[in-house]
Amino acid sequence: MKIGLIFIVLVPASLAAAAANQLSVISFGRADQDALTRAYYNAFGQSTGIEVKSFSYDGQTTELEQMVRSGKPEWDVIQVESRTLQQGCEQGLFERLDISKIGQPNDFIRGTVSDCGVGIFAWSLALVYSDRLKAAPRSWADFWDLKKYPGKRGLRRSAKYTLEIALLADGVAPADVYPMLATEAGVVRAFRKLDQIKSDTIWWEAAAQPGAQLSAGNLVMSSAYTLWFDPEQPRNEHFKIAWDKSLYDVDSWAIVKGSPRLPEAYRFIAFASGPERQKVLSERLPYGPTNKKALPLLRADLAQSLPSSEANLSRALKVDTAFWIAHGETLEKRFDAWAPAICRQQTDDDEDDYRERPACQDVQGHMRINDGGKTHSSLHKQGEADAN
Repeated sequence: MKIGLIFIVLVPASLAAAAANQLSVISFGRADQDALTRAYYNAFGQSTGIEVKSFSYDGQTTELEQMVRSGKPEWDVIQVESRTLQQGCEQGLFERLDISKIGQPNDFIRGTVSDCGVGIFAWSLALVYSDRLKAAPRSWADFWDLKKYPGKRGLRRSAKYTLEIALLADGVAPADVYPMLATEAGVVRAFRKLDQIKSDTIWWEAAAQPGAQLSAGNLVMSSAYTLWFDPEQPRNEHFKIAWDKSLYDVDSWAIVKGSPRLPEAYRFIAFASGPERQKVLSERLPYGPTNKKALPLLRADLAQSLPSSEANLSRALKVDTAFWIAHGETLEKRFDAWAPAICRQQTDDDEDDYRERPACQDVQGHMRINDGGKTHSSLHKQGEADAN
């Protein structure tokens, strides 16, 4: 899962051919790199004598495609998001896996084993709220209850995830969400539901924003990536997660097509998919293990706070990658035309900061309107109208 961070460590254009006792593993260069190293890379080397040469990439597949087409790939195992995994599998960038060389399919949570990939961890987007609310929201239906839960709420400014949430809030069963979104009537229903809270919503784009907005008191609740609300962190003391009908997806391991170290690659993924190693990762980062046998190895309170716990997973909706590959471009354009633009300048010192667009939403959820070179807040304009 790439979550809006900037990657600054990239794979060199050409890696020297690795020795027989080395394996190249490519992953996203972000904050969890250290956790992956401790949970998997170092331990695999110590256990097998095969040194893991780890490098990071930004999620783009241009270099991967060039390697595979040349027939001389220098990468062996790669971390990929679901979209990249599905498209890369169809394009012949990854090996078709023999799951028997990795583990038993029934040991993994649903949706984490595919033709070309095995889930590394599960991540989730759920309802996060401040415990300073008089009553605790439990569902997306509560998210829409402005009377019982007054205040601004936050949603990701994208069709993906937000349209699913709207239908779930409107009473659509998880199993029916994507079939409904594939119809015009379903899309209209989702936007109609969003219209109900449009003026009470602050839109976010980066993963860190819901936490910052909740801390600042600008939001009372928000959709958010649960990774950013680790209950072990003191900063999250007053934030709670409502897991009912959360959305989840996985990052996966894939083997680069034509890897000259295919046996070693299988051996690494089997090692990393074991419950003992996945336990170590979840103890360092609140990702959900994909191997169900890892959960009983964790502290009960920690296991219960992860996306793949039995209780949380049983109520969750698996993000449908194939749906978004097929419909994403159309729905994102439609959503972008419907949702307010976000102001890129967020200071109140100079109203000129907001002249970049005819109208945009500031960090507090106010609409900044540019009328002939003068900007003002729609909140102030409404106050003037009321006074008259």
